[in-house]
Amino acid sequence: MFESLSDRLDVALKTLKGESKLTELNVAQSVKEIRRALVAADVNYKIAKDFTDKIKDKALGKENLLKAVKPGELMVKIVMDELIDLMGGQAAGINLKGNPTVILIAGLQGSGKTTFSGKLAHFLKTKRSKKPLLVACDVYRPAAINQLSVLAGQVGVPVYKEEENKNPVEISLKAIAHAKTLNCDVVIVDTAGRLSVDEEMMKEIANIKDAVQPDETLFVVDSMTGQDAVNTAQAFNERINYDGVVLTKLDGDTRGGAALSVKYTVGKPIKFVSTGEKMDALDVFYPDRMAQRILGMGDIVSFVERAQEQFDEEEAKRLEKKIKKNQLDFNDFLGQLKQIRKMGDMKSLLGMIPGISKMTKDINIDDNALNKVEAIIQSMTPQERENPDLINMNRKKRIALGCGQKLDDINRFMKQFEQMRQFMHQMSKSPMMGGAPAAQGKRPGFRGRR
Repeated sequence: MFESLSDRLDVALKTLKGESKLTELNVAQSVKEIRRALVAADVNYKIAKDFTDKIKDKALGKENLLKAVKPGELMVKIVMDELIDLMGGQAAGINLKGNPTVILIAGLQGSGKTTFSGKLAHFLKTKRSKKPLLVACDVYRPAAINQLSVLAGQVGVPVYKEEENKNPVEISLKAIAHAKTLNCDVVIVDTAGRLSVDEEMMKEIANIKDAVQPDETLFVVDSMTGQDAVNTAQAFNERINYDGVVLTKLDGDTRGGAALSVKYTVGKPIKFVSTGEKMDALDVFYPDRMAQRILGMGDIVSFVERAQEQFDEEEAKRLEKKIKKNQLDFNDFLGQLKQIRKMGDMKSLLGMIPGISKMTKDINIDDNALNKVEAIIQSMTPQERENPDLINMNRKKRIALGCGQKLDDINRFMKQFEQMRQFMHQMSKSPMMGGAPAAQGKRPGFRGRR
């Protein structure tokens, strides 16, 4: 996501490295490269020019009086502030005050409306403690009704559908009445899409909106279509005046033009961003966090939030005691692996850590490597998982046969686990971690293997 734009902006900002101050000449050179980077990311030229003109004015204006700040650092700060402003300034909330709250989902066919509807239901259920009802109003594509039913089953929410009824206005009104009987407090209406904007589609979505009077209307945009997505968003807004935008497929080969242009062009905030097919791959859009990621600064706040979602305080206390006693076992390790996997794919997670995103951008991080580790642990007996010191050479050979890996792989994993356990035990004794300093001449270690 935004890798090409990030690389180009990095090059543009490096032109100021080593400069003693900002001048019209070096600012103009840097601004020119920034504009090129934006246009290459499929940002409209007029938007790119307005954006860089603001940067130039600020760089040569009062901000230049900050003598203690290096020119390159000052320019990064100015660019980040302008990126945040361009993408909306601050996160926009979703209106959930209705009884029930009605959320209307619109967009072109293939933009990811139906998948987003399922993700939104999961998000509202797990993170907002709501009881959503999904409504299948795409009466033209039978697969859409089936898809929504499958997604509803995956996230554990009810779905309202009428296979024979071809009137989406009637279906949506009946669904709202049905939601009240089920005590559902949110109704998510998934509407039909077309391959392109046409009058019939616009009339239908306008009629649904007039009938149900939604509390929130969200327009779903495929971010991989770049500037075309912005033009479509503008056409829909002129007709149905929606409340916010959802960007899907941000994990694809997207240049970022839609994310950077849609708020400027349409005047409506981006409310959610969606990546991948998993139902938990939906995030509230934070302009400041996105700007930091575009500039290669990571997104440590989102990283911490994801970690906190998987954090179990009682489990953490139990693990802390085991680490201090040097008793961490494979069951503990396997549990931690599963929690990490719930946070998302490894490359995405590493990209949130400041300084790591650039280091890992050209590295192929295979999440399947964790499958091999899980297979090794699952090939152990319950006693071996609880007591790693039991595992001798004969047991290693049996484990290798059980998981279909080489003996060298088992030895390597065992060695890495032992090093990790030793390190964590040593760290637990550090005064910085709240432990007492280790006594001189003594060092914790594994008991001899049998």
